[in-house]
Amino acid sequence: MFKENNTNGVTFMTAPNITTTHAFTTRFGGVSNGIYESLNLGQNLGDTREDVKENYRRLCNALGIDLDDIVTSRQVHRADIRLVMKSDCGHIFASNDSEACDGLITREDAAALMIFTADCVPILFHDPVAGVVGAVHAGWRGTAANIAGAAIRKMEETGCISKNINAAIGPCISKCCFETDIDVVDGLSEVLSEDIQNCVEKHKEKYKVDLKEANKLLLLRTGVSNITISDECTSCHNHKYWSHRRTKGNRGSQATLIKLPST
Repeated sequence: MFKENNTNGVTFMTAPNITTTHAFTTRFGGVSNGIYESLNLGQNLGDTREDVKENYRRLCNALGIDLDDIVTSRQVHRADIRLVMKSDCGHIFASNDSEACDGLITREDAAALMIFTADCVPILFHDPVAGVVGAVHAGWRGTAANIAGAAIRKMEETGCISKNINAAIGPCISKCCFETDIDVVDGLSEVLSEDIQNCVEKHKEKYKVDLKEANKLLLLRTGVSNITISDECTSCHNHKYWSHRRTKGNRGSQATLIKLPST
């Protein structure tokens, strides 16, 4: 089971199989107001810059990391994976200039990788043997493009072995609330093949889709077997997490972060 942590007033979740510094943030512990209350980490959603900066400061303080360690990207719902270097650090509030991709990996202990979600699937990776971590944002389009598999392949290029990689699928919209049209099912069917039957349930004229299960199945194909999955749904638990679908886009953003131990 994922663990709920509260450090210096900041509430975040951690996965039992990720043994390095990491967090799946919640809405609790920041200073933002209104629809962004309170720990909004989305910079371009309409929240005040001052409040967002203070939210980052509080999160970093809770996790014991430096603000300048954080590396983000412009998420575009594709399967591109970026290898982060030490030189990429220190630009957290210049995200408009960030490279477009939905996955980050690094073997640099100076870099804290961060991705953003508000229903999409956050996935963290850690190979404690090779000393490599990764963070992935997987919406349904990213899942259909197999971004999870792309991340593992990129990690293998740095010397990782899939059996040594631990993966954690964090809070996101679950099958109970992710009701879609046939286009989503068709897109996922291309990558999942016969496994689509384990991820989709017909519901009247719509389909209920399990993105957590889809990403788990895609990871198992790569040889990754140590996978933990959050049982929380961001739509059901909208008091705790932001849900784009539940709020019709009027919301803040939570973040998922991972960092190697400093040497």
